[in-house]
Amino acid sequence: MSKPSPEVYERGRGMDAHNQVMRNIRSEKEAEYDPHEPTRVWLDEDNTPGGVKRSLTIILNTGGCRWARAGGCTMCGYVAESVEGGSVPHDAMMDQIQACLDHEAEEADEPAPLVKIYTSGSFLDEREVAAETRDAVAETFADRERVVLESLPDFVDADKLRDFTDRGLDADVAVGLETATDRVRHDCVNKYFDFADFEAACAEAGDAGAGVKAYLLMKPPFLTEGEAVDDMVSSVERCAAVDNCHTVSMNPCNVQRYTMVDELHFRGGYRPPWLWSVAAVLERTADADAIVVSDPVGHGSDRGPHNCGDCDDRVQKAIKDFDLRQDPSVFEQVSCDCERTWELVVSEEPSFGAPLTR
Repeated sequence: MSKPSPEVYERGRGMDAHNQVMRNIRSEKEAEYDPHEPTRVWLDEDNTPGGVKRSLTIILNTGGCRWARAGGCTMCGYVAESVEGGSVPHDAMMDQIQACLDHEAEEADEPAPLVKIYTSGSFLDEREVAAETRDAVAETFADRERVVLESLPDFVDADKLRDFTDRGLDADVAVGLETATDRVRHDCVNKYFDFADFEAACAEAGDAGAGVKAYLLMKPPFLTEGEAVDDMVSSVERCAAVDNCHTVSMNPCNVQRYTMVDELHFRGGYRPPWLWSVAAVLERTADADAIVVSDPVGHGSDRGPHNCGDCDDRVQKAIKDFDLRQDPSVFEQVSCDCERTWELVVSEEPSFGAPLTR
């Protein structure tokens, strides 16, 4: 990639320009959301440092990510699902938690040992989740084995995490790092912090006896397929080398409403990553000193990571199998003629005029 001149970071350019565009796009949102109901909740299985565990995943409905309110990331439309007004009262937040517990009781015979709590922002940001609510959530799940909490690096604080670790819970912070490459994070994702801030957050979590799960974004806008693969391989390896980062989750970009990626996709300027690219990264990083997983949301659709359509479900199944077993040989069991097209795209797609295929 070319190197930017200092002028691109002036007001009205670079990140400031991205934020202006994102605010305009998000102003089109019309839907409203109930502060007493969670955004989503579901049951699944996850690979953890303690082995594969049944999991309860909760996405709380808050006032929205602080960075997204300023403009935010080019691919993230989750702030469009947040409650208007910027905050949700404690009682309403606990109503959401109870709704999640009710769902779990209906769907499962016993409580899941792993609970993952997301806000599409930062659970540890007290503007989104008040200290009173954080403590109550910790008490609610104190009988589980492990909890995962989503947060930007700024808000990772050992004292906040001790609400969980002091209750005997194994705790992890899920940090949306997106990439280990600062230039890509700033200019393609429009995220403001540096890799050094992620390293500092890992150290801060360690002070509370907590771990870190790094979330990476496979193929942000403005990268070719080949650049995206190389950036992910490098990012996984760099994250795995950071003390206290035990898991790396690679999220293939999908096209969400009210985002810059949506605008680019509509005009033919963005294609979500190939599932072959996801498999290639997992194969190339199988020896990394971390658990490396991926969950391609919306796989097989035009707006999600996809191949030709014929092999998408098979490749997705292999990815899920790898997540649980960490065995790259699963990818030897899937093949398709479109893999040759993907190889051509990776080697020949130009930065100008991408994407080469739809």
